[in-house]
Amino acid sequence: MKLNDIRDNPGARKSRVRVGRGIGSGVGKTAGRGQKGQKSRSGVSIAGFEGGQMPLHMRIPKRGFNNIFAKDYAEINVGALQKLVDAGLAVDGTLDHAALKAAGVARGGKDGVRLLGKGELTAKLSLRVAGASKGAIEAVERAGGSVEVIEVVAAKDKAAAKKGKVRQARIDARKG
Repeated sequence: MKLNDIRDNPGARKSRVRVGRGIGSGVGKTAGRGQKGQKSRSGVSIAGFEGGQMPLHMRIPKRGFNNIFAKDYAEINVGALQKLVDAGLAVDGTLDHAALKAAGVARGGKDGVRLLGKGELTAKLSLRVAGASKGAIEAVERAGGSVEVIEVVAAKDKAAAKKGKVRQARIDARKG
């Protein structure tokens, strides 16, 4: 095989259909849109429009509530931590969000880790988490470990504080 023999698989690259390029192309004149009407014109977006009738997505009742201010925690059970220790996690010092994320236990969780009490824990662990249930704290302390619950500042609050500091610095610069 040589470099000049390398080809894509047949059908791997398909060029787009160039519409409105003459009768012989098969998609000339009306370009496959039929004749007249709203859908034959350009700039029409009528997905979900039902001719003035109340659309389905508005007729059906809404259910539930989605709190836009809710904190996003990565939830970890003490049983999962025990499995991690059994699998050979080197526990040196305090386990925090970064360490648990690196170990692959804490997925997501913009606002930190919340420790929950499902499962058994026998390993002595020192944890720094954003939140913990009573049962989880009791389980860790029974095993001889400790749980430090820290106050986590949300990303939007950090940004607002930074913006305020920058604004204050500009004001101070004008004065001084």
